[in-house]
Amino acid sequence: MDSAFLITAFVTLFVIIDPIGLVPLFVALTQGMSAAARRAIGLRAVIVAAILLTIFAYAGEAVLGFVGISMPAFRIAGGILLFLTALDMLFDRRAKRREDQTDEDRPDPSVFPLAIPLIAGPGAIASMILLAGQQPGLAGLGMVICVMLVVLTLVMLLFLTANLFERALGRVGINVVTRLLGMLLAALSVQFVLDGLRDFGFAG
Repeated sequence: MDSAFLITAFVTLFVIIDPIGLVPLFVALTQGMSAAARRAIGLRAVIVAAILLTIFAYAGEAVLGFVGISMPAFRIAGGILLFLTALDMLFDRRAKRREDQTDEDRPDPSVFPLAIPLIAGPGAIASMILLAGQQPGLAGLGMVICVMLVVLTLVMLLFLTANLFERALGRVGINVVTRLLGMLLAALSVQFVLDGLRDFGFAG
């Protein structure tokens, strides 16, 4: 087993997926939900992301090519969708919708935006394709998938600390963090779009 490759793969996916950075986003997106609801959402998000990343590690760009979608177009689409979520966070639209809703009634953020594009975003997908390409064959594919599962396990473990994180910040702190993260998400979404345009040759 190539230990150097495993370390490289782990560091690459850990930095791209950023489990630590996802925690405050998870808290903001599930603000006010019960611990059980948060666990269910976190688990669904991680499972969906794991399935998607495994598919892309195995089939690579052929998956996108099959439906005529290029990686740059995927980046742009992900950026636009993420920008809409950022607007909700910035203008507190999520909190307004939550006021008269139970956990069961609230929009489920597990697939979007948690699984896609925050966990399994363009960067993570591209990384899986590149890492799988560096180690051809089923053994190499297995190593890449195992490393990805380790990183996603860390994501889930950190999601389980969401209630502690929320209690530590308090209601006012969460509102401040939500607005701040909304700004950062908006900037990230614009970066996704710019990266896609650059790949198309429209941006420098």
